[in-house]
Amino acid sequence: MGMPITVDIGGAPGTLARRVFDYFEQIDRRFSTYRSDSEISAINRGDVPVKDWSGEMMEVLALAERTRSETGGYFDIHKVDGSLDPSGIVKGWAIRNAAEIVRQAGVSDFFIEAGGDVQSLGKNASGQDWSVGIRNPFKADEIIKVIYPRGHGVATSGTYARGQHIYNPHRSGDPICDIVSLTVVGSDVLEADRFATAAFAMGRDGILFIEQTPGLEGYVVDITGRATPTTGFGDLCEP
Repeated sequence: MGMPITVDIGGAPGTLARRVFDYFEQIDRRFSTYRSDSEISAINRGDVPVKDWSGEMMEVLALAERTRSETGGYFDIHKVDGSLDPSGIVKGWAIRNAAEIVRQAGVSDFFIEAGGDVQSLGKNASGQDWSVGIRNPFKADEIIKVIYPRGHGVATSGTYARGQHIYNPHRSGDPICDIVSLTVVGSDVLEADRFATAAFAMGRDGILFIEQTPGLEGYVVDITGRATPTTGFGDLCEP
């Protein structure tokens, strides 16, 4: 998936971790826009008719359309050239599905992270609630906030790691220049991920959208380094 992936499943058999990584590899083969042999690349070339699209592809594209509708068009997988890039939703969707693989194997304490997006459940090896650090977008080795998701999903969108890659679809694809990092906590990592991408595309107004959306909390850092949390975000910082 072009990003580091961490899977902590405690004392579960190593074969379970292998199943999880095999699943992520399968998703990469299907959805990577960087692989010429992926399904999404074939679709963008016009090589695959709609009737032959996989069930997973149809599910993700349906989720993308639903998210576009729920965010007033701020989440849009259509690129300027008309091609599709579902990257903004596939990561959270894949992590959620990987977590379900682990849960179905009977593991109740785990932590799965890919590219900064996290789904965890239960306790860590020390018997404590899992914690997630929010990185300082101006100083990569510094953590500016620690949260305890307690089964919720966490996703961060920003420009500090990958550069400018999120744009405002309502302003001719203008880059987002007034915020640098936006973390969202949702009922699961898919909910957090799909809304984090959309809210970041809104710029400063994104944190207001998160505030007004039931089931979501957020924490934004603007270009000046000022941080703004949603009303209930502080509760997540209590150990």
